[in-house]
Amino acid sequence: MLRIRGTVGDLPVDLTVEMDDADWARLGIQLGAQVQETSAPADTPVKPAASRNDAVWDIAQALLRKAGHLTGPDLLGQLEGLSGSTAAGKRLMVRMRHSANVKVESQGDTPVYHWIE
Repeated sequence: MLRIRGTVGDLPVDLTVEMDDADWARLGIQLGAQVQETSAPADTPVKPAASRNDAVWDIAQALLRKAGHLTGPDLLGQLEGLSGSTAAGKRLMVRMRHSANVKVESQGDTPVYHWIE
């Protein structure tokens, strides 16, 4: 559940939005789309995830796939926002590093994560 309180002009606002796992997954995909615009229509149905962890992993992969490549610090920042903590973001980065669809190159002190098909 998401609760928003504030004002619109002089009018008080108290809004409660109930979201299930599929709604959170769609929101994560939309936030990930800020990295690079997606060509899929906004009304494309999103398959409900089996669990919250699977949904976050699917969104993390989609984020890198859409971007094509991201530096380690940029990817960590995106994954921290997606997962809600630095530790969970780092766990996702380790999982990415070991994924068959991700290639990691060292460019000086900064690793670059590339999505490969």
